[in-house]
Amino acid sequence: MNTSKPMVKAIENLAKRKMTGGRRVPNRARRSSETDGYPVETSLGQQLVRLRRVRGASIRVVLRSTEYANVVDPRTNKTVKSKILKVLGNTASRDYQRRGVLTKGAMIETEAGKAKVISRPSQHGVINALVV
Repeated sequence: MNTSKPMVKAIENLAKRKMTGGRRVPNRARRSSETDGYPVETSLGQQLVRLRRVRGASIRVVLRSTEYANVVDPRTNKTVKSKILKVLGNTASRDYQRRGVLTKGAMIETEAGKAKVISRPSQHGVINALVV
């Protein structure tokens, strides 16, 4: 399990003071299920998977880095495990594109050809892609 502490956000809308000039104080602190996790930016490299506890005591598999993708060819309807050669682009962010971060919608070059990522690597723990 990942032992890093979750990112705790402040309770929203408390920045302003009351009309009387008094401070606004939250009724309660955040619950454990309301805390945010740090974003996981999946990159190319040796397979590295982390487990994260989520709401309802479920476990989420988080993909930190990988070198393979499950690539589907829609014409033949066949799926092959293919090595990712490089990240061509990422529509999520120009910074992600520069750094080679894999997210849903990223264009990748694989041994099976040019493909688009259709899974969410930091949520699903695997990269599924569709040949374009």
